Amino acid sequence: MKLRRRQFLQLAAGAVALPALPRLASAKTYPSRPVQIIVGNAPGGGTDINARLMGQWLSERLGQPFVIVNHPGAGGNVGTETAVHAPPDGYTLLLTSLANATNATLYDKLNYNFIRDIAPIAGIIRVPNVMEVNPAVPANTVPEFIAYAKANPGKINMATAGNGSPPHVAGELFKMMAGVDMQHVPYRSGGAALTALLGGQVQVTFESTSASIQYIRAGTLRALAVTTSMRSEALPDVPSLSDYIPGYEAYSWYGIGAPKDTPADIIDRLNQEINAGLVDPKIKARFADLGGMTLSGSPADFGKLIAEETEKWGKVIRTANIKAG
Repeated sequence: MKLRRRQFLQLAAGAVALPALPRLASAKTYPSRPVQIIVGNAPGGGTDINARLMGQWLSERLGQPFVIVNHPGAGGNVGTETAVHAPPDGYTLLLTSLANATNATLYDKLNYNFIRDIAPIAGIIRVPNVMEVNPAVPANTVPEFIAYAKANPGKINMATAGNGSPPHVAGELFKMMAGVDMQHVPYRSGGAALTALLGGQVQVTFESTSASIQYIRAGTLRALAVTTSMRSEALPDVPSLSDYIPGYEAYSWYGIGAPKDTPADIIDRLNQEINAGLVDPKIKARFADLGGMTLSGSPADFGKLIAEETEKWGKVIRTANIKAG
């Protein structure tokens, strides 16, 4: 039996629409079971704290638990690789950070390409680093510190959370732009680096605001500048490094990603809910208390940030010849 042209077109249109039906349904029913957010760091650090704040918000908004699963190791690469190989169904997400951008250059051989294999969902927060010194250092301002460093080349020890960590690349960028020579002293964590700074074993670090703010407020560390182009609301009396070194900017950032090929409607749903959290007064105040600024926008906006940060810090890592420790 021959089909009339109109009947054929109707059937053909229905056949084309069929593959879209599961995706349409997924947006309406998602999530129907618990979702895991993989964190490539140990519990308790800044990455973990940000994941738990957003996970709690999403759990309350979407009616299913968003469970934080820590997979520490290899500078976050273990957790990222776990997420890359997870099913792209929206039930495995990844807490992304600056480490993902720096690792692309820092490690010669990775079993994934972050930009290609992780779909950006939404930014969450950006956190300034703080150029801070032990109070015994005879410098109260950035110009005084630069003069002191130039008068003592190679004698100032700069503590970081390890080779290629955000404080390390921020410090190397400062060294390049200020023209100073300081010795890098890597520690196993940001907490260990701050402990060494408090004890006077090292003289300066570029740790995150969230990790440092309690010591700055207590007066046990002296903040010389924040590393963003604008002052931090959490430390309004601390100037920006760009006031003294035009063009300098460095900050840690966090967001949410998912394995590539995760349905676009699920990504859009999560993006909307995350952005709603970033304007919620309680969530916004909590992030502000950590010294951070919310990072709202579309998935494309977050993807653009990741690409720009990967290129920027790749140049710093290559110029400073930083190798993964």
